[in-house]
Amino acid sequence: MAKMGRATWLLTALAVASSMVAAQSPAIKIMPLGDSITGSPGCWRALLWRKLQDAKITNTDFVGTLPAQGCGFTYDGENEGHGGFLATGIVSNKQLPGWLSKTNPDVVMMHLGTNDVWNNKSPDEILAAFSTLLGQMRDSKKTMKILVAQIIPMNPPNCAQCAQGVVALNKAIPGWAAAKNTTDSPITVVDCWTGFDDAKDTNDGVHPNSSGNEKMANCWFDPLVRVLKS
Repeated sequence: MAKMGRATWLLTALAVASSMVAAQSPAIKIMPLGDSITGSPGCWRALLWRKLQDAKITNTDFVGTLPAQGCGFTYDGENEGHGGFLATGIVSNKQLPGWLSKTNPDVVMMHLGTNDVWNNKSPDEILAAFSTLLGQMRDSKKTMKILVAQIIPMNPPNCAQCAQGVVALNKAIPGWAAAKNTTDSPITVVDCWTGFDDAKDTNDGVHPNSSGNEKMANCWFDPLVRVLKS
């Protein structure tokens, strides 16, 4: 009985110590980076946060210089989703380093390139901007984990080239990511394209409606969880 009691005490002590270490572990800082699809209001982020909570994944801190917007419930919604911004413009205006220094993320979730396509930027131009942004992320933290979306389709009435432009960009992203991937700072390609219908899942051919937000939350969830657990 004495041995059993000692063993039980040891297991209890180990459990307590483990829970204390977990409680003291800092939250993983996640920056959602993009344009209005991410930030205005970007309620897929609210749904994603709630899915993480429901899965008991609570060691997260979403960060950014922009606040959460109303999505029907309270959520951790700081972000860098800047309406109208281009990846190429963020690079030319040297904006990302300042955002990174203010928030110090461990993980970046990037859904970017929609406005570049809308402005007739080629996949090569967009991916060159992605490469610069990637370098700035790694300068901020050499172990940065980056999730890059194959962006949702778009087909607004005043942009004849947009639908095929998104297809061309998304086709090029996996090869770019494979060439830039490193062990210390891995890149995960997130497929937000498949199953997304711009006619049914957007209000205007570009921005997600309620069904589109659900689909975007779902496309990010599993890849993000794998990164968080890594």
